Amino acid sequence: MKSIKDINFKGKKVLIRVDFNVPLNHNRQVMDDTRIRESLPTIMKVLNDGGSVILMTHLGRPNGYESDYSLTPIVPVLSTYVGRNVIFTRDLFGPKTFEVCGKMKPGEIALLENLRFYPEEEKGDEGFAKELASLADIYINDAFATSHRNHTSVSTIVKFFNGNAYFGLLMENEIKNLDRILYNSTPPFTAIIGGAKVSTKFGVIKNMLQKVDNLIIGGGMAFTFLKALGGKVGNSLYEEDKLDVAKQIIQEVMLKGVNLYLPTDAVVANGFTNEADIKVVPADDIPDEWMGLDIGPKTRRRFAEIINNSQTILWNGPMGVFELEKFRQGTKAIAIAVAAATISGSFSLVGGGDSVAAINQYNLADQMSYVSTGGGAMLEYLEGKELPGIAAIRKAHNEDVRKNK
Repeated sequence: MKSIKDINFKGKKVLIRVDFNVPLNHNRQVMDDTRIRESLPTIMKVLNDGGSVILMTHLGRPNGYESDYSLTPIVPVLSTYVGRNVIFTRDLFGPKTFEVCGKMKPGEIALLENLRFYPEEEKGDEGFAKELASLADIYINDAFATSHRNHTSVSTIVKFFNGNAYFGLLMENEIKNLDRILYNSTPPFTAIIGGAKVSTKFGVIKNMLQKVDNLIIGGGMAFTFLKALGGKVGNSLYEEDKLDVAKQIIQEVMLKGVNLYLPTDAVVANGFTNEADIKVVPADDIPDEWMGLDIGPKTRRRFAEIINNSQTILWNGPMGVFELEKFRQGTKAIAIAVAAATISGSFSLVGGGDSVAAINQYNLADQMSYVSTGGGAMLEYLEGKELPGIAAIRKAHNEDVRKNK
């Protein structure tokens, strides 16, 4: 597909779907502007070409119009980054919005109000899509994190641009790096999967078994595997109804010759707080009334050794209850090991809220090969699912190619 790097947007109005679903504090100030910054290469490409930009995004999950979910706080942050005033109107469908967008000059930028104020957005409504499409000549999707949603601004809208629909630079990067993991990895390939539940990662694990040499399991989900193998997990979190799933994965691992690594020791506590008593015990022999909340020191060293001997690394999910200070050491050890392997020449891709939070907390993000912006979207892509936001543009592009043959 043609990259927007190869397109000149001079004199064009471009509607860009971004993901400005950013955290706000109690004063409604932007607490983390990472997602705004990530969209800047695409925005500035269009503006620098002499095009005009109309941005659309969602924020939170409002029930109709709710002032707390207005995009007003984003305007000054965005204005500072783009170095010009941002036109903002609360009235998405009113005559004023269409008038303002109609009069936009090259180099100007506008931000539409929160798409989720309108129920049509999440319904994939064609009438809503046509209204939005009428504002611009070209559509760009640069919101990977929402591309697994079959929403109006993500997928339905593409059909109204007659082939003039493209991936933004962020989307391009996401697809390129995830495809490298899925289709062009260099062995040994190690996947590190953590988090609380097997149920949320089952699809990823199953698909990755076709590709990886090593599978490291940590976090709460490890106890479902340990329990399935007959271990004692005390009061640790595990999914009773997923024990058969864990057994199935273990069988597949053996059949495919993949190396499966589970924790051998665990940091356990007698309560789910920082004030609880803690000790280190074998991960499959946790006393009653105690719960595993992090991987132990032996496991950290073993996992680090596997990671350091890998050429391709995928990491999704923490190794313990990362939100509590006493139980961060496992996740920190993994972050450091992945960074060290990357510095030595391995390719690493990190995604998922807590994994990304960990590498940011320890200032290691720049040491990773790629940090994905997608949570659910990344997981679905790694499962091998077709994401509606990506599929719609690819379909439109293929139809355009056929027409022009």
